[in-house]
Amino acid sequence: MTQLKELQNIEELDQVWETSKQKPVFLFKQSTTCPISAKAFNEFNSFLDATSADFAAYFVKVRETREVSNKIAEETNVQHQSPQVLLIKDHEVLWNTSHTNITVESLEEAIKQYGV
Repeated sequence: MTQLKELQNIEELDQVWETSKQKPVFLFKQSTTCPISAKAFNEFNSFLDATSADFAAYFVKVRETREVSNKIAEETNVQHQSPQVLLIKDHEVLWNTSHTNITVESLEEAIKQYGV
């Protein structure tokens, strides 16, 4: 099972970009006060529990660590949304989705589509 790690500062985000050079990374952005985010985060965790694919997984609480969330949007050129999940390899976004489109099925499809 892939271990999910919380990003709390820019230095940790820099490590994500380095990790993405070695293997794919799922990066989940969430609001801790939004019920849609809570449901999407549950889907993401269910996906992590069920998959055997080799990737790293991180999450960002967008309100508590806004600087990190903003830096992700800036560096990926993907407009910020919450909840949002991005699949990153070599510091490039291969796939992303948001809100109610974050499901176990959509995440599994991204894995298949991008050969993770």
